[in-house]
Amino acid sequence: MPFYHVLGEIPRVKHTTFYKSDGKGLYREELVSSKGFSGIYSNLYHHHLPSATQEIQKISIAGPKTLDEAPIVYTHCDTDKDPHGGDYIHSREKLLENTQCSISTAKVTQNSEVFYRNARASELIFVHHGSGVLKSSYGANPFGPGDQIVVPKGTIYSMDFDDFDNNKLLIVESRSAFEIPKHFRNEYGQLNEDAPYCERDFRPPEFMEPIDKKGNFKLIVKMDAQFSEHILPNHPFDVVGWDGYLYPFTFNIKDYHPKVGRIHLPPPVHLLYTTDAFVICNFVPRPFDFHEAAIPAPYFHNNVDSDEVLYYLDGDFMSRKGVSAGSLTWHPGGIPHGPQPGRTEASVGVERTDEYAFMIDTFEPLKPTVKVQECQDDNYPKSWL
Repeated sequence: MPFYHVLGEIPRVKHTTFYKSDGKGLYREELVSSKGFSGIYSNLYHHHLPSATQEIQKISIAGPKTLDEAPIVYTHCDTDKDPHGGDYIHSREKLLENTQCSISTAKVTQNSEVFYRNARASELIFVHHGSGVLKSSYGANPFGPGDQIVVPKGTIYSMDFDDFDNNKLLIVESRSAFEIPKHFRNEYGQLNEDAPYCERDFRPPEFMEPIDKKGNFKLIVKMDAQFSEHILPNHPFDVVGWDGYLYPFTFNIKDYHPKVGRIHLPPPVHLLYTTDAFVICNFVPRPFDFHEAAIPAPYFHNNVDSDEVLYYLDGDFMSRKGVSAGSLTWHPGGIPHGPQPGRTEASVGVERTDEYAFMIDTFEPLKPTVKVQECQDDNYPKSWL
């Protein structure tokens, strides 16, 4: 994040004695750092040793198998088709992946007392439907529809939902951090006036009373494709205070301020975050191009260096027919894609769009999973005929 945040109690000087209120012991300081010691970091102060673990065992969490030899074709999936449900961990169904990221959806149908840590990847959790609170050592991040929660790599967290009528998540895992593009910031790190958002649009964690409680607390840790179960002797949310730049934060897609032009502008104007291996964009309602002969529908595009994934959230999707909320399209790099027949002509003279969509452009080719086979529209590759 581009700004410093502090919650709770911390000592005046870091790395110095910080005694508990009863004077009988020290709080335990934990430095959570990125890129070794050269990236952003935070200092957390625990009641107990953050490394204390009673038991560790390897477990298996089954997920859709990757199809290494699947044909590379234009793909459209109805991600709401036959979800298996479960809690915020076990309901995840992977759709696409490469060595640097994975894209999953989750239909959450129950809460769980189990904690989760992705030790190898940062996560962006897009809340399509549902509301509740994400809790972590840093505090509470309340969420609702349209919220995009970034959870830094190595963070212990849990998710509690208010009800189970219709919860839907899109989860993007990244080996590198989700970062605000450098060209959105000035030399001091502050967001520029022409950036599509500002610091007040981001919601850091809210203070949560530390839980000083002993017991047997189950934590699932993901290490790449391996999972293990850790039994902790102390509640993981025992932090009395912390400060720094590294923490979970929330941004809502409706707070994204779009840029418009006289003629059609390319997708990078909708940029939200960058990583080392892909970019994230938010498409939101906006006026269309205002040249007297403008064609609002996007031109045909052959991106030879990126795979393009679009997840459709809400509204009328101007350049694409046959998609609806919950649809996901995947257009592999190196082959052209664009508006389907009739959509270009139909866009001429239209003044605005009311669509919401979420885009991932990866620099490394993606591979589909069995779940894609189960929910794809077999006629989609022929939809340009």
